[in-house]
Amino acid sequence: MKIALGKIDVDGLLRFRRLEADASRTVADRFYASHGPAYAHVGQCRWEACQEDLTYTLEFLRTVLEFGLLQPMVDYLRWLESVLDARSIPAAHLVKSLDWLAEYFETHMPGPDGALVCKALHAATAEFLNKSDSPPANSQPTDPWPETASFQAALLAGRQRDAVDIMNACLNEGRDFVQFELGVILPAMYRIGELWQANRVSVAQEHMATAIVQFVMAAGLLHLPPPPLNEKRVLLACVEGNHHVIGLRMVADAFLLSGWNVQFLGSNVSTPWLVGQVAEWNPDLVGLSVSFAHQMPTVKTVIRALQERFGLQKPAVMIGGLAINRFAPMAGALGADAQSENAPSAVADADRVAGLGERIPVPA
Repeated sequence: MKIALGKIDVDGLLRFRRLEADASRTVADRFYASHGPAYAHVGQCRWEACQEDLTYTLEFLRTVLEFGLLQPMVDYLRWLESVLDARSIPAAHLVKSLDWLAEYFETHMPGPDGALVCKALHAATAEFLNKSDSPPANSQPTDPWPETASFQAALLAGRQRDAVDIMNACLNEGRDFVQFELGVILPAMYRIGELWQANRVSVAQEHMATAIVQFVMAAGLLHLPPPPLNEKRVLLACVEGNHHVIGLRMVADAFLLSGWNVQFLGSNVSTPWLVGQVAEWNPDLVGLSVSFAHQMPTVKTVIRALQERFGLQKPAVMIGGLAINRFAPMAGALGADAQSENAPSAVADADRVAGLGERIPVPA
């Protein structure tokens, strides 16, 4: 971004964190006092949904303050605008909520730290409204295979058997299972996410699709002969707050099929549990998945906790996920040993990364 914001210090960040919950409640109350009747058409619990949106906005703002980069928050605001627009909520309401958040912090957080928070909010609003700015990069990592459309249709219709048949047909033709996941499953799930964003797919359908995909992936592994083990260990987890697990499951499959011993902890793994499991299992490599930029501070916390617990014996850490792919310059600030774009690249880089004798220090 062209705007130089600077970074907030540790004390300022703590002040901001202490005010986040009250800020989201206060602005939600103010918003509904002014605009509540306009939301009768979108059903119940809209105050709660409004506060949740404000909470996420402040989480992205925290990333701006901690790393000094504005684009993650701008991307989030543009995504949120598209979701609200599909539900007939005007973008002007989103801008108003940002203005009121700035007013809140101006009142409740006086001094240079509060001024930086307000500057970041106003800068994010200006960039969000600047429609001439380039749109976010397409997050679709691979070109879809021809089978993607029929696979997606099977997922949305709840036809689990058809989804498995499509996968089996590809494998019977000799096609690679990990490439099937990248060329069929991943683009189908991206498209379903886009349809939900446009209010054309329900939350129930999206959850059903995810459940079917997990079944298909398990069935695919059972379809293949187990590879010889290479005695290396990788522990994989979505950091706390990250509930998007399909991409990391693909990484786990790629490691399994390459002969690694894999422990897959799944979604939303708290930092103490993750560190404890690393101590219990002693992996050669830890892989962390980050779906959204507001989870970046959590990654930094995890890596610092690993370094504090294990010192020079800390296993190598590889990070990946949508946020890492979109904002690669941010990854270097997290203290990770490497980052990967997808499952095959993670495995390809793992031999180089695992067992590194010299670690990159975790930034303060």
